[in-house]
Amino acid sequence: MNNFRYKSLPYIIAVAGISLLTLVMYSLQPQINPITVSLFLLLLILFIATFFGSRTAIFASVLAMLSLNFFFLPPVGTLTIYHSENWIALVAFLAVSLTAGQLSAKAKKRAEEAERLYSELQTAFKKASEAEAFKQSEKLKSALLDAVTHDLRTPLTSIKASVTTLIDLSGEDHTIKLDDAELKEFLEIINEETDRLNQFIENIVALAKIEAKALHIRKRETEIEEILSNAVERAKNSLTDFMIELDLPDDLPTVIVDAQWISEVVYTLLDNAVKYSAEKKEIRISARCKSHKYLEISVEDKGRGVAPEIRSKIFDKFFRQNQDDIHTTSGGIGLGLAIAKGIIESQGGNIRVEDGRDEYITRFIFQIPVGNKR
Repeated sequence: MNNFRYKSLPYIIAVAGISLLTLVMYSLQPQINPITVSLFLLLLILFIATFFGSRTAIFASVLAMLSLNFFFLPPVGTLTIYHSENWIALVAFLAVSLTAGQLSAKAKKRAEEAERLYSELQTAFKKASEAEAFKQSEKLKSALLDAVTHDLRTPLTSIKASVTTLIDLSGEDHTIKLDDAELKEFLEIINEETDRLNQFIENIVALAKIEAKALHIRKRETEIEEILSNAVERAKNSLTDFMIELDLPDDLPTVIVDAQWISEVVYTLLDNAVKYSAEKKEIRISARCKSHKYLEISVEDKGRGVAPEIRSKIFDKFFRQNQDDIHTTSGGIGLGLAIAKGIIESQGGNIRVEDGRDEYITRFIFQIPVGNKR
């Protein structure tokens, strides 16, 4: 009996949710139209699919379609449909809600698989030898990529748009019987985690495009100061405790690159410097013209450094330094430098790492083509 109640609970919640939403929307007529009603119903189906799975989402989709027809499409109060365009609208709504529900349910399943795979990866590192752990790591990472990237982009986009809307309206919707501050805080957490997952997927897509030589590049003549300024501005939240030293001569030439992608490389190097810097929190950004063809940009930090024997490996995808004796402020799966290398090479440049100058320990250097002198 208890098992039956447990299995029935998601369907009861779905019926209650759609009924409540229908009542609210119906009470707002004629200020609200069927299109708005269908969008709110679709949003509710996405949440039902995320929390209760695809079967409950299918049930909710059919129930929502009947509710939309009975209460909001003429003739109201019947399941009869007179106009052909309303048939099309109902069929389209049912198809979209079923599809969105399925994708959202798959996203939840993929996230659970990803969590399980991460747990297995940690266990593998503890119990296996270094060689076996590396082999298992590569296997699990490949499985993780398959799990995370498959069928995730569409539901993430839908959830992101829905959550952002709810954050904006949470203080204005008086039908929600929750404390506004608590609701907004909860949704902001979801919003931040969605951004993090979305950035992860963007990195995977960027790496795939790089390896397929399909990265969309728009080169134009740009001042290097503009590129560096954009990167520092983007990284300002993580650089609050750091002092940035800029070493830029006055007579630097322009560069012919895709400014957005090169700014992404500088941001990655700054982010990397923050992760591997513990106490000495200074970063130096320099630029020099090495020849009439290339401009050389470097980012230096006072962290623990990169051992010579692994300098050729750190630009490989999924490669990470041993974390046992290195302070880091955040995690990662070893894609940033691989993407940076691909971006620089796609624009006719190169990137490397070496010892820092003066009191700096590590120096990342990349070269990009120059334009005309000032």
